[in-house]
Amino acid sequence: MPIRREHRFFYPIDWPQLSAAIRFRRAGGCCEGCGRPHGQHVYCLGDGRWWDAEIGAWRDGQGRAVREPPRAEDLLAGMRRTKVVLATAHRDHDTTNNTGANLAAFCQRCHMLHDRPEHRRRRWATLFRRKALGDLFRGPYA
Repeated sequence: MPIRREHRFFYPIDWPQLSAAIRFRRAGGCCEGCGRPHGQHVYCLGDGRWWDAEIGAWRDGQGRAVREPPRAEDLLAGMRRTKVVLATAHRDHDTTNNTGANLAAFCQRCHMLHDRPEHRRRRWATLFRRKALGDLFRGPYA
């Protein structure tokens, strides 16, 4: 996912090279959360299970091989094909902390799951700020 214009100031100037080193050299082109391969199209279910064509088996959301295959109704109800794109995530959500231990190569799904608490916090702060500004400028008779 591209970095928003207003957030680019927080990233180092060599971020593209640093990100590529994490995603392809350290992680080997696979998600560090679930093992999905970068650039490949995979079939996945809504609960995180995905088909690993390389080994010919289903994997769960953490990348472990699933012992029993999904039921037919699961396959018909929620299977979709998606292209995996790796991104580099900050584990502590601090864009100034670019140590190797703080960076992780995540696919779209793992990145969104990792960022969910931070997105909720930012959403709450934005809504709180809007309400406060409305109270400040609206006045008692509005």
